[in-house]
Amino acid sequence: MKASPEAQRRLLDLQAVDTALAQLAHRRKSLPELAEIDTVARELSALEDERVRAQVAVDDLDRDISRFEKDIEQVRQRKERDQKRLDSGGALREIEGLQHELATLNRRQSELEDAELELMEQRESAESTLNEVRGRLAEASSRREAAERRRDEAMADIAKEEEFKTSSRGPLAADLPADLVALYDKIRLESGLGAALFRSGRCGGCRIELYGADLARVKAAAADDVVRCEECRRIMVRTAESGL
Repeated sequence: MKASPEAQRRLLDLQAVDTALAQLAHRRKSLPELAEIDTVARELSALEDERVRAQVAVDDLDRDISRFEKDIEQVRQRKERDQKRLDSGGALREIEGLQHELATLNRRQSELEDAELELMEQRESAESTLNEVRGRLAEASSRREAAERRRDEAMADIAKEEEFKTSSRGPLAADLPADLVALYDKIRLESGLGAALFRSGRCGGCRIELYGADLARVKAAAADDVVRCEECRRIMVRTAESGL
């Protein structure tokens, strides 16, 4: 293939734009905020599981406390009825029975209230645990939101830079011979780099230094010959820096 030395030199400008676009694409995929968001998402998932368990513990205790309160209220009502009957008088046998039942009910109420108090203390501890988990959830959510804002800002900057680079690539490629650009694009899509400067006897693509017949081939090539590296097959652009 033939192309003017100037057209070949401008391939380096095109490659610089494409390299910048590739770097921007890589930057988009490897933003540190993406990894941070992923890490925090896993943390939030684990914390949410922890919150659910803590909430269940509180709910179970609330249900048990409610049951004890109902039992205590039933005992109180029974005591009130018995006390009214006792106050109204009656046979000695009946009075003794009521007094015995009231003593039993008092013990039962005391036992229930002690058990309820213990459950209330457990609930206080369980609620403290739940609030602590909620606090950690809120803190992790704030970190995720902050990371998402930074990610969005970085993505916007990348998109703006990509738009600028892409708009400059079109006219640059349009000014070059179509067959040269087609060859360049084919190589670039295969290896990521379509053209590189040949400098001081070394291919700028694979960094291999040429000797003997390989170097002689490059030196003997006409200025408008499109020379490719025998090793990496990239276009080697010759300029005054090539040392030929």
